[in-house]
Amino acid sequence: MLRKQIALAVILVGALLVVAPAIVFANTVPQASSSNYRVNEIFFGSGGNLRACSSTYCSKQAAGETAVGNTTSTSYQSNAGFNTDRQPWLQFTVTNPGTNLGTLTSTAAKTATATFTVKTYLSNGYTVVQTSPGPTNSSYIMLGLTTPTISSVGTEQFGINLVANTAPVTFGANPSQAPDASFSFGQAAAGYDTPNYFKYVTGDTIAYSNKSSGETDYTISYLFNVSNATPGGQYTLHHVLVATSTF
Repeated sequence: MLRKQIALAVILVGALLVVAPAIVFANTVPQASSSNYRVNEIFFGSGGNLRACSSTYCSKQAAGETAVGNTTSTSYQSNAGFNTDRQPWLQFTVTNPGTNLGTLTSTAAKTATATFTVKTYLSNGYTVVQTSPGPTNSSYIMLGLTTPTISSVGTEQFGINLVANTAPVTFGANPSQAPDASFSFGQAAAGYDTPNYFKYVTGDTIAYSNKSSGETDYTISYLFNVSNATPGGQYTLHHVLVATSTF
């Protein structure tokens, strides 16, 4: 009797999109200037230097600042401090993009993890959306879980979450804030935030922040189950994530 082989590889692909703010306030003044001089950063304090350099190192310095950090309300936000950058940005990094799961069988679940980090500045936050189909073998796409579901060995399933799990094995991790939760605010989205429950829908937001955020480290937990009816062959998951700043 021929034995069916099902092999699978996971490739995590990241992309980012920075969207310019849609609202422009006509009465704001970007800098203080005259016909002869211009001040790029208005500063109240004892002093500072945006570029203090030696032959080997450079640093930004400030002394006696009267206010630092981010202040927000429902309509506005500001970032105070001599070293405050006025340029919005978004950083998205994939840290372990490739995993080979080997052979899958109908008698045991397979799991894997991949990690990415996001941080954003001078925005209202960000979203991370998955834009790719599930594991594909030629024209066949493995069944993705459309609602959060636990592992069922022998049933074809594919899903992810972004939290620590204890079943079918202990794997994954909760979103981690760097340096801590005072500076970073990213979290797993609904449907992908419950331990031991997995989901995969193309177009879903899987992670987000509702404000400018320092670094959040995310771990994607992948679950794969196959049935005796799952077509054999080599499957590849090109898991494409797109991070977008929101304003």
